[in-house]
Amino acid sequence: MSRIGNKIINVDSGVKISQDGDIILVEGTHGKIELQVPTNLNIEISGSQIKITNKDKNASTNRQGLFRSLLSNAVIGVVKQWTKSLELIGVGYRAQTSGNNLVLNVGFTHSINIPAPTGVTFKVEENKITVIGADKYKVGEVAAYIRRVKPPEPYKGKGIRYQGEHIRKKLGKAAKAVGGAGTAK
Repeated sequence: MSRIGNKIINVDSGVKISQDGDIILVEGTHGKIELQVPTNLNIEISGSQIKITNKDKNASTNRQGLFRSLLSNAVIGVVKQWTKSLELIGVGYRAQTSGNNLVLNVGFTHSINIPAPTGVTFKVEENKITVIGADKYKVGEVAAYIRRVKPPEPYKGKGIRYQGEHIRKKLGKAAKAVGGAGTAK
């Protein structure tokens, strides 16, 4: 059984945490995140540390570790911000920002316009898109949405992929014909 939920969260000096009933508000230099505390958990805020405990020790459903991770990610996000990078691979594939929107030209007859949700910004440099924001979940969802516009195809690898993602390439029809021609009798 994991013991992640029992670990104490250390809070930086630039982060302000306040609790109002079952809502925790985490504020920092890069924004604020609101989290709903599950009913079976107690939150103890003391100075620069947060401890999460279960109200019922014999509970069959324990969300202590999940909530601890969500709260820890919020504390890190409002200070450092989360980023997710994507690469455009393909001849003529371009990305550019227009205000708060991301404009993609990825081989369609029209350009794709993706508006930035609140708390998320886009940065484009040399066909590399960086999604930046304080909320880790929202950054990952926006990056996944951008990737779904034109996922990498398995023959040449053209499309939008996460930076460092490995695409397994398939052999083409010609390579299969050469390799598959056996001695049939």
